[in-house]
Amino acid sequence: MSSCQDRVVHEVRTLMDRGVAAEHVGAAVSAAIAPLLPHDALRLVGTSPATGLGQGSFSFWHRYERELALSLLAHRRAHGDPCRPASLARLRVPVAVAGAEEGARRAFAACGASCELRLLLRDGRGGVWGLLGLVRACDAAPFTGDDLRRATLLAPALMAALRRYVTAAPLAPTAPALPAGVIVVGPDRGVRAVTPQARAWLDRLRRPDRHGVHAWLADTFVTALAADAAEHARGADAGRPIICAPAARYGRWLAVEGQALDGTGEVAVVIQAATGGLLLPSFCDWYALTPRERGVLDLLCAGAAPKQIARLLDLSGHTVHDHLKAVFRKTGASGRDELMAAFTA
Repeated sequence: MSSCQDRVVHEVRTLMDRGVAAEHVGAAVSAAIAPLLPHDALRLVGTSPATGLGQGSFSFWHRYERELALSLLAHRRAHGDPCRPASLARLRVPVAVAGAEEGARRAFAACGASCELRLLLRDGRGGVWGLLGLVRACDAAPFTGDDLRRATLLAPALMAALRRYVTAAPLAPTAPALPAGVIVVGPDRGVRAVTPQARAWLDRLRRPDRHGVHAWLADTFVTALAADAAEHARGADAGRPIICAPAARYGRWLAVEGQALDGTGEVAVVIQAATGGLLLPSFCDWYALTPRERGVLDLLCAGAAPKQIARLLDLSGHTVHDHLKAVFRKTGASGRDELMAAFTA
């Protein structure tokens, strides 16, 4: 690795430790990697292996225009997309350039762009942690094979930065829970109905001053998730239609899931606070809990005392205590009450 690449990797790894505000993360990541990979717009999407290859759970954007995102989404619905995460996951090296085929090229050109380099952030065990997208304008040189090679060198640092962002947040929610809400999306991907509870959630998610999120993303991810749910119901190449977004972004963990309604072509998108079993898989992913630590935490969330956990898992009390200490250390929790606040508040 060259000295330039070393500097870029170090800068990305330490980015979240500087306490960059959410609304500036996209710009900071873009500036850090620009010396290695020049680009005109960036999106960095975070997810976890538990939620798979769908829409991603949170994201950071820099100079990535709404029109381009909507144009690409419309093209995907009409013609498919050979560079979707599920397609990249089948590659030995999960990086490609979107925009080569005629329809996609027109979608990019209509928004003043030429193509997008897409890098799936995949660890050595096959777990997917997100996607990096870099866009170049129409008058810029296209991405080369060497650009793709350099992009792959950034993957470990980007995954570390995303993990640091999620795990640096307080365990206890800082925003109140809202009742679960439902959004009904039609076959044309137009919103047919929104319950008052869902409207309250969307209003919260559209506050860029509070979350560093473009207001239009709250609406776009709903229609994109509905498209995933419809494709998933047909058995198509679509990720699981679920999002588990971290408290670092929204003040509390939240879950959004799409469910195709039989025979109607409509999709119900349910948005709610993520607690208990909805939260546990993603929480364990981000905090790097082992399967045994997850088992202990699962029973703890169910209200079991350490002695009961030991009996249920056929472990000694000392071993359960060691697992609990490891969970407290990894999450930064001072004790059981603070840890449980993440799952029950």
